[in-house]
Amino acid sequence: MTALPTLAFRGALLMSFLMVFACLALSNSATLASTEPTDLAHAPYGQAASSVTNEISSSNTCALSEQYPASILQWCDLITQHADENGLPPSLIAALIWQESGGNPTAYSTSGAVGLMQVMPRDGLAASFMCINGPCFASRPASAELENPAFNIEYGTRMLAGLFSRYQDMREALMRYGPQDVGYSYADKVLGIYERYLGE
Repeated sequence: MTALPTLAFRGALLMSFLMVFACLALSNSATLASTEPTDLAHAPYGQAASSVTNEISSSNTCALSEQYPASILQWCDLITQHADENGLPPSLIAALIWQESGGNPTAYSTSGAVGLMQVMPRDGLAASFMCINGPCFASRPASAELENPAFNIEYGTRMLAGLFSRYQDMREALMRYGPQDVGYSYADKVLGIYERYLGE
């Protein structure tokens, strides 16, 4: 059984949900819970959900709802392991993976992000992004490493946990994990998927 998130995390996550629903009520938007993942692609990180036919893990260490598609459930043991190690809910990591890559471990975005959690590598197209002190992603892993599902999930989950630790708000952490040109819409989509499958 997965350990419950810390009290601070649960409080911050609850506040994130309240903010999401307040925004939705004000904008008269359709509820996120009814949004299908294939409609959730975003630019520049967006990647259409792919049909992945690998067999679902039969291990009993999976902490995800069985309602997630096979393309996500096949990574359940890795998601559960790394979410637990970083103090995050496994279903949140699963929601992020569904939004980012649809569960496709070889997904590439138009901006150069790689793999299940669409992490920017130090090489490839991402090497051309320059910051004040040089290449923005110089300290990141190489694309070949990020194509490994276990490495990608471990690295991406650790990145998200670091952002949550810094901002103490999951919506804020997700906004900074996602593409910088879409504001909070990325975070709200991931939280919408998370809530949808949390109760199933």
